[in-house]
Amino acid sequence: MIEDIIDDAKIRMTKSAEALVIQLAKIRTGRAHPSLLDGLKVSYYGADTPLNQVANVNVQDARTLGVTVFDKSLVQAVEKAIMASSLGLNPNTAGTLIRIPLPPLTEERRKDFVKVVRGEAENARVAVRNIRRDANSDFKSLLKDKDITEDDARNAEASVQKLTDDAIKTMDSALDVKEKELMTV
Repeated sequence: MIEDIIDDAKIRMTKSAEALVIQLAKIRTGRAHPSLLDGLKVSYYGADTPLNQVANVNVQDARTLGVTVFDKSLVQAVEKAIMASSLGLNPNTAGTLIRIPLPPLTEERRKDFVKVVRGEAENARVAVRNIRRDANSDFKSLLKDKDITEDDARNAEASVQKLTDDAIKTMDSALDVKEKELMTV
């Protein structure tokens, strides 16, 4: 029983850390990366469809993304979705190829992005702490029902605390990498 709770907490904490890394990848750093456009949806026959299902996104050079649209009739919709996004990008269209030049980031914009990144990391840390709290409450209920001993409960809580510390350390290292990436010109 204890192992099941610990395994569940470990899986959930790992997923939280992975979700943070994915979230950080979506934040623009001035370099072209296909994951910048991952969250975009395009109106395709009345349904919001992820961009990667209607077009191929690739890096043309360090500051330019190329989007090759599969269906020529969708070029305008893809261009509109890119302009409407909060990324601040202005696409250039040539046939079915849309070039997206990434403007260099100003110092002020970089600092804003760092604040956003720190907020995302804090949300992920809170999620991990909530997982720890849930596991510890499960241990307390098992102890209350006399299913486990006090020593078992204490050892299990220590194990979950170690998992929590490891997950937060992983998140902090991902945050540090992203902050350095954002602040380099």
